[in-house]
Amino acid sequence: MTGAATVSGLLLGVAMKWVPLRVEVDPLTGVVTADPRSSGASGADLAALEWGLRLAEAWGGEVLVASAGPGEADGLLREALAAGAARAARCELPAGAPSELAAAALAAAFADAAVVVCGDWSLDRGSGSVPAFLAARLGAAQALGLAALEPEAPGVVRVERRLDLGRREVLRVRAPAVLSVEAATARLRRAPLPALLRARDAAVDHLPAPSTDPAAAGVPEPAGPARRGPYRPRPRVLPGPDPGASARERILALTGAGIERTPPQTVRLDPEAAADRVLAQLRTWGYLQ
Repeated sequence: MTGAATVSGLLLGVAMKWVPLRVEVDPLTGVVTADPRSSGASGADLAALEWGLRLAEAWGGEVLVASAGPGEADGLLREALAAGAARAARCELPAGAPSELAAAALAAAFADAAVVVCGDWSLDRGSGSVPAFLAARLGAAQALGLAALEPEAPGVVRVERRLDLGRREVLRVRAPAVLSVEAATARLRRAPLPALLRARDAAVDHLPAPSTDPAAAGVPEPAGPARRGPYRPRPRVLPGPDPGASARERILALTGAGIERTPPQTVRLDPEAAADRVLAQLRTWGYLQ
């Protein structure tokens, strides 16, 4: 789902997604089912919508929400209209579509956007990669995983990124840019009853459905052959120690103590030669064929 706002000649975007909030698993068959009535937006996406409304208020703009997903997402769009958005649109996209296609579907709605705000990840095992793909589509800067935002001049936002070990990174982001925020950064305001009643029959514009063919959607083909095995090499199977040996001999065999080894080496190589050296060593150890 997506939102946008006209701000002093700028277009502000907010990206959201319609996802199941609760699923049920059949104890006998293991089939997972989701009730559309218990579906909606994740906390991060609701925070993104709230930030879109706040930035629109600070800059004197209006908010447009849109969605890339099934028809059930219209209900979530109307909830966003009740919260303060001015317009709504949806682009049809099948469930489980890759992030590249989701970004391609939403990029048309943000062609003129100066700043786009997204949730950092969705609840349906989301990777949080759609904001990055969207930034690439729009040719915009990206500041992802934000813990705080502060609007400044129109098109300029001061943000804080959460780093490891409790550290923070403070950035001043200028349009065009794509931002993704954590769920704890804001809580979506409660819509008033008159707005809820008006939004029940509000019109939702439908955008053309994107092609599900990655080549037609402009998604680059992955380089190299397709991966068929596990991403991490499986552990090697090693023979056990001789059961007739003494305890000391078995411990030495298990720990590898006393075995003649190649001494450690320090080498300085250019990147290509270093990569070849690493691959050769992995083959020597038996991790690669």
